[in-house]
Amino acid sequence: MKGTVLITGASGGFGMLFAQAFEEQGYALLLHGRDKARLQMTLDSLKRPQSHRMLLGGLSARKDVDALIEKIMLKDDLVGIVNNAGFGVWGAFEMCESVPQLDVLRVDLIAPVMLAHALLPRLKRQHGFIVNVSSLAGETPLPYMSTYAAGKAGLTFWSEALRAEMQGLVTVVTLAPGPSPTGFRDISGAPKGKGGLFSTSPKVVVEAAMQSLSQGGGYCVPGWRHKALWCLQKLMPRVLSLPIMARYLKP
Repeated sequence: MKGTVLITGASGGFGMLFAQAFEEQGYALLLHGRDKARLQMTLDSLKRPQSHRMLLGGLSARKDVDALIEKIMLKDDLVGIVNNAGFGVWGAFEMCESVPQLDVLRVDLIAPVMLAHALLPRLKRQHGFIVNVSSLAGETPLPYMSTYAAGKAGLTFWSEALRAEMQGLVTVVTLAPGPSPTGFRDISGAPKGKGGLFSTSPKVVVEAAMQSLSQGGGYCVPGWRHKALWCLQKLMPRVLSLPIMARYLKP
């Protein structure tokens, strides 16, 4: 084995594909998630399930993140982290309860920061890597998904700053996909069909991330559809994009 890789949010979607990709490269895996049955499905999809370990728990409470870090510290051969866990809440900000809104920020931004800060010394010794799964939602404010966009904007900015600081020490990939059929909409409550024109398969997203990692890291927008969406975000002034997105995403 080449070492151990932690994958959060490994219960499906990108997480399962990352698990399969890293196993193919010869890594042992720590598969983290909240849903035991779905996490078991990920484990069962792998060729060497006996070489990997499931870690059950959430990331929205500090004590849960601390407990996860404590378990990971038992592994001396940690070489990589994939901060994949994340979710959003769709709906008018004032109408959504505050607890899930705050949990979005805790899971999407605070937990990755805590994990990286605690585990960077080990990753530096191993010349390891971090893959932060952000989103193109972090490139522009999103009415009716305001905390999700805020969390992903924070994740992108932190990840890119960390990449500059860790140059030559730890490889950092900031993955910024757009719409992809991963089950995210079911969790967030967002209606199906939104952003369908730019939808890109999870396989393309994960393959792009793995290629970026093999090439030394960087800011990765996967697939031509997501690149086209990214270009639109950069070209359209916010004074125009905000009212368009508000009408498009309004419940």
